[in-house]
Amino acid sequence: MLRSRTVSLAITRCGGMLAPVTFFPEHPQPLEPYAIAPWAEESLPLGTPSLLATLRGDWFCSAFGENGEPLAGRPIPPHGETANGPWTRVGCGKTKEGAWLKLGIELPLQGGHCVSTTALLEDHSVIYQRHDLSRLTGPCNPGHHATLSFPDRLAAGSLSFSRLVAARTFLEPMERPETGGYSSLKPDVEIENLQAVPCVDGSTTDLTRFPARRGSEDIAILCADPTLEFAWSSVVFADEGYVWFSLRNPRQLACTLLWFSNGGRHSPPWNGRHVNVMGIEDITGFFHVGIAASCRENALSRRGIRTTLIPDGHGQLSIPYIQGVARIPPGFDRVLNIEGGASSDRINVRAESGRTVTIECQVDFLRTGRLPGLEDL
Repeated sequence: MLRSRTVSLAITRCGGMLAPVTFFPEHPQPLEPYAIAPWAEESLPLGTPSLLATLRGDWFCSAFGENGEPLAGRPIPPHGETANGPWTRVGCGKTKEGAWLKLGIELPLQGGHCVSTTALLEDHSVIYQRHDLSRLTGPCNPGHHATLSFPDRLAAGSLSFSRLVAARTFLEPMERPETGGYSSLKPDVEIENLQAVPCVDGSTTDLTRFPARRGSEDIAILCADPTLEFAWSSVVFADEGYVWFSLRNPRQLACTLLWFSNGGRHSPPWNGRHVNVMGIEDITGFFHVGIAASCRENALSRRGIRTTLIPDGHGQLSIPYIQGVARIPPGFDRVLNIEGGASSDRINVRAESGRTVTIECQVDFLRTGRLPGLEDL
C-alpha cells in the first residue's frame, strides 16, 4: 500500500498490478477509475495464466502483447514476465513531500531485470511511475496497460488524445465466433476520423464515446506525434465530475492501444461478463501481437512508427509515466488540450467547451524521472 492525502493505492505481488486505487480517499465521494476483473475473488482452474487471474488496474508490460510467437525460441508470457511473475520489495520511503515504493523482478526469458518505482506527492492527484530495465540483450516493446471501469451507461465517457500521426484498426478481427468471441470494427482500416470508424456491418461507430458496441471486443491503435513535448490520453466522465488522464514521452511510448472490452468474450473466465471496461494502453509495439512481431518490420514500422525501444550500451532503459485524475466543473465536456511546461509544477486541462482545470503535476518527471522532495527515487 502507498498513501498520500489525495491517493491511496495497492500493488499486487503477482504482476505488479496497480489497483485498487482511490483518489481523494477522505472525500465524501472518492474516485476509483480502475477496473478489477469480476473473477478477482473466484477460484480459477489450475493453469489459468497469472495475468488473467490477477487482471486489474494498470500494469507494466516488458513485452507488450499476446506473445503467441516465441522470441528467439523462448516462449514469452502474455504482456511479458513483468505482468505475470512475482515482484519483491526493494525499498520504500516517506518524507513530508510524499512517499515512494520500489519493487523488483527478474526477467530470465528476456535476459534482464526490472525495478518499478511508484511515487505520490502530497496534494497531487497523480501517480508517478518509473520502470528501470537493465541487462537487456536486445530490443523490447514496453507499455502501460491502464484499464478503466466505465459507468453502465451508453457513452458515459468522452475520450480524446494529443495530436496523432496515424490511427488504424487491427489487421484482423480481434475475436471470432468460432472461438467464442465477437468484434465490431472493420479490420485493417486506416482511421481518418475517430468519430466515424467503419464496422463490419457497414455502419460507422464513434471511438471517442464508451461504453458502446455491447457484446464486442475491439482494438484500435493511435500513433502520437513524436515531436510533442509530451503526449496525453484522457477520458472525461462528465456526470461523475472528473477526468482521468495519462502523460508520457511519445519517443518512448509511441502509441496508445485502445481495447474496448464490452462482453465480447465468452470463453472462461470471461463468460460474457467483462463489460464496460476499456484499456487505454500507452505502448511501443505492433498492436497487441507481441515482442517478436514488434522487433521485425511490420505495418507500423514501415510508416516510420517505432514499435521497439533499443536499450543503451549497458542494456538499460528507463520509462517514466504519469496518470491521474482531476475533478471538473459542470460544462466540462471533452479534453481539448493538456498544457504544462518542463519548468511548471502544474498542468492545465482545457475542455472543448472552454472550461479549464489546473492541477499540481510535475511534468518534468517525464524527462528526468525525478521528483522534488523524493531524492531517493
